[in-house]
Amino acid sequence: MQGGSTGIGYGLKYQARCIADVKADTETTTFITGTLSLKEENEVHLIKLSSSETELICEGLFSHPNEIWDLASCPFDPRIFSTVFSSGESYGAAIWKIPELYGQSNSPQLEELASLDQHTSKLKRILWWPSGNHDKVISIDEENLLLWSFDSSNKTTQVESRESVGMLHSLSGGAWDPHDRNALAATSDSSIQFWDLRTMKKTNTIEHAHVRDVDYSIKKQNILVSAEDETGICIWDMRMPNLPMRELPGHAHWTWAVRSNPEYDDLILSAGTDSAVNLWLAPISNRGDSTTESPAEDPLLNSYSDYEDSVYGLTWSSRQPWIFASLSYDGRVVVESVKSFLPKK
Repeated sequence: MQGGSTGIGYGLKYQARCIADVKADTETTTFITGTLSLKEENEVHLIKLSSSETELICEGLFSHPNEIWDLASCPFDPRIFSTVFSSGESYGAAIWKIPELYGQSNSPQLEELASLDQHTSKLKRILWWPSGNHDKVISIDEENLLLWSFDSSNKTTQVESRESVGMLHSLSGGAWDPHDRNALAATSDSSIQFWDLRTMKKTNTIEHAHVRDVDYSIKKQNILVSAEDETGICIWDMRMPNLPMRELPGHAHWTWAVRSNPEYDDLILSAGTDSAVNLWLAPISNRGDSTTESPAEDPLLNSYSDYEDSVYGLTWSSRQPWIFASLSYDGRVVVESVKSFLPKK
């Protein structure tokens, strides 16, 4: 099913890869995004959906010193976020705070709360525990996992534990289990690795090639969704990890990002290098098995093709879980509503 151009657009000045839902903002539907320009001064945009849901409004525009490769919003403070950035060949990460007076047209500078500067390998991702106030963050580089304690009031971070994954596996990202603050899924070029953060030991591995992204189901425990370059999307029950319990075809080219809906657990979003975002319906019973559906039923509910470049950034709104934001590499943000596809009660 092909979707028309129904979304609300917003243009960044430069190329970009990452967008996040500002989950801690319970008053408005807000997203935060950052640019990836090699030569220009990069920008962080705080974008709000208007109350009429007809336009995207820039709430704050801030300069950021380097190219932004990863951006994540703090789940318990709407003014705190993290970035992974590069300057030439070197990579760094920091936690930032948006200043109080960000509504002014000439926005003041971001405040750097802490630098996550203990990495020796190429940094990939910063993770916050998605389910509430937690004083830890995780940083992932190609060879190491680091667990940090973060004190926002004293503006300090400290490495609590670190573990090397070895040279054989090059880590690319991961997700923090919303049901268990001690459980992490990390992606590598050949597997999904599950880690216990108390011992910093690997508990399980799913051997699977070219995994680009993973996301946990927020509503159902033990359910994980993965996106792969060529095979598309797999849904896993971590109690039976030998085979995926459901596979979806994904995209015409690489499937780059995948997101489970925070409220409607049968809905999955994916984004790809085929310049499309796909909305899937994949019902899963409480036992974890895929519910039976007639073979004629197409799991693809809609394909949004309002893009001219690869789509790397993708997020649901936590506040309005029928709304999602996507970001294509050319700096185009599109916000869409999936209300018409919600399961009928």
